Amino acid sequence: MEAAQSQYSKLQSQADTSSSLISISDQEFNLIRSVVYEKFGINLNDQKRSLVVGRLQKLLRSHNFLTFKQYYDNLVADNTGQALNELINRISTNYTFFFRESAHFDFFRAKALPEIVAIMKRDNCRDLRIWCAASSSGEEPYGLAMVMLEYFGKEYGMWDAGILATDISTRALNMAASGVYAAEKLGHVPSALRQRYFVNRENGMQEVAESVKKEVTFRRFNLMNERFPFKRPFHIIFCRNVMIYFDQPTRDALVRKFYDHTVPGGYFFIGHSESIRRGEVPYEYVMPSVYRKN
Repeated sequence: MEAAQSQYSKLQSQADTSSSLISISDQEFNLIRSVVYEKFGINLNDQKRSLVVGRLQKLLRSHNFLTFKQYYDNLVADNTGQALNELINRISTNYTFFFRESAHFDFFRAKALPEIVAIMKRDNCRDLRIWCAASSSGEEPYGLAMVMLEYFGKEYGMWDAGILATDISTRALNMAASGVYAAEKLGHVPSALRQRYFVNRENGMQEVAESVKKEVTFRRFNLMNERFPFKRPFHIIFCRNVMIYFDQPTRDALVRKFYDHTVPGGYFFIGHSESIRRGEVPYEYVMPSVYRKN
């Protein structure tokens, strides 16, 4: 009886919460998604309306906004950037795990990295530049760093081979910098790497070893910036599972900027659910979601 009453109370509480959601009008939704598109390139179609309402509820209540119009007015009036930062932290999706889309890591280790290293040795260069352009909570760049540490072995110290990892979400970047993850995030990590590059913490959590952490530099960066500030191009760029949130013109413009910041012979990785329009950018197709600059 008590269990049934408890379940009823839980359901009633959920119903009360749902009924107290701040609703959003068509005009308000269009205002919000216009800001998200203009500032971050994310295209929120009509199917994302409930997502916007759900993810912004707590934010509106914490600032005592009664309507989405009040929230929007504050958003555009804020000159500090804090309101936009809060918005993207709520709207952006940061789902990932270690060695997601593992074929990319296999190709990186077996093909891309050896080819790039061979060219660099020929040119007597040791500055290997790799960029994770949508690093989320850090699993991707940490995974690449582990692969590099394994590939170079004792020679790693002879290379300047750290990874630049950027994301628009400060919340994701803070998680990444901590390097602490739930065990289920490590489901695809080979046991040898898990033993070598992770440390057990309380409550079954796992922390990335310091030897890996120090090889990854996390920075906040908006891919919608008109210009990329990098002085030198990259040998390998990963930008996976973020362009699915952009419309086609935004994707085309972004890929062109990536191309301009890739060294000749360098590789560009995108998500398996993404593609590059042939002819729009002269990357050479290598395999599904992997491209190379001739």
